[in-house]
Amino acid sequence: MKREKYQFNAETLSYEKVSFSFKQFFLQKLLPQSIASLLLGTIFAILGTYYLSSPLENQLQTENDNIKYSYKQLNNKIHKVSTTLADLQESDDDVYRTIFGVEPIPATVRNAGYGGTDRYKPLKGYAESNLMINSTRELDAVSKKLIVQSNSYDEIVTLVKDKEKMLACIPAIRPITNKDLTRFGSPFGYRMHPILGYLRLHAGIDLTAPKGTPIYASGNGVITRADASNRGYGKHVRISHGYGYTTVYAHMSKMLVKPGQKVKRGDLIGLVGSTGLSTCAHLHYEVRINNTPVNPVNFYYNDLSDEEYAQMIDEAKNSNTHIFEW
Repeated sequence: MKREKYQFNAETLSYEKVSFSFKQFFLQKLLPQSIASLLLGTIFAILGTYYLSSPLENQLQTENDNIKYSYKQLNNKIHKVSTTLADLQESDDDVYRTIFGVEPIPATVRNAGYGGTDRYKPLKGYAESNLMINSTRELDAVSKKLIVQSNSYDEIVTLVKDKEKMLACIPAIRPITNKDLTRFGSPFGYRMHPILGYLRLHAGIDLTAPKGTPIYASGNGVITRADASNRGYGKHVRISHGYGYTTVYAHMSKMLVKPGQKVKRGDLIGLVGSTGLSTCAHLHYEVRINNTPVNPVNFYYNDLSDEEYAQMIDEAKNSNTHIFEW
């Protein structure tokens, strides 16, 4: 039942029934309520926008948090890799490259960046752009350093292989075995030549042994000469070992190799004799570096123990024989 409203009339001293037109109803009733509802709805909408999240927004926020966490974990791993790489670089420069006589890699090469256009432009414009760009830049820097270090190790491996080849070629054993050696003859150095009558360099050492004693190549190489010399060496063999090294084996009774033949350390190349300018059966043995004679006793590190080497040096100093060559 619709309730009717009355208003007291002071002039007539009675209550009179109140009637409203639609316009009055709209202005006094409907409009204020609509405005109030609209304001209230707007307030709730604003509050919901700033303080309440939709399921999709919650999902996106979770994904964003996971991405940030992943980048932070990536940064930690990059830092650990960078630390390890720095240790490897230090060892490479201060140890490996030093051993093989190679200059350290310049810091400008190790720390060189990427040139050209902005590599990180696609990562700009996001909420976490700085995090993504910094992480990617660090990863690029480590990747570049790893490439440089990998190339350096490739170079070291090549040097190691070449060093192994070099060590196999360097004359490093005595050409006559210890059991066959009778005594240590004339040492390396200057001495008075009994025939020529003046001080002259004895460019090798003399190792006395019975005629026919085997003579072995002291390092890998190629035979460059195997003939009879007219300068007092008699039947002799020369081996080019590469890397500037040459050895000479003189006064042989028989040569068992030919020019151009490849030999390895320990291969039989001839027999002891007394051909050429010689007074008894022995081997005159020379080591030359870039055609300059050096003392062969310094190259026996593969053949003798420390005690045997010290004894040989002592014998070489005190030996005084009458074995001479031209």
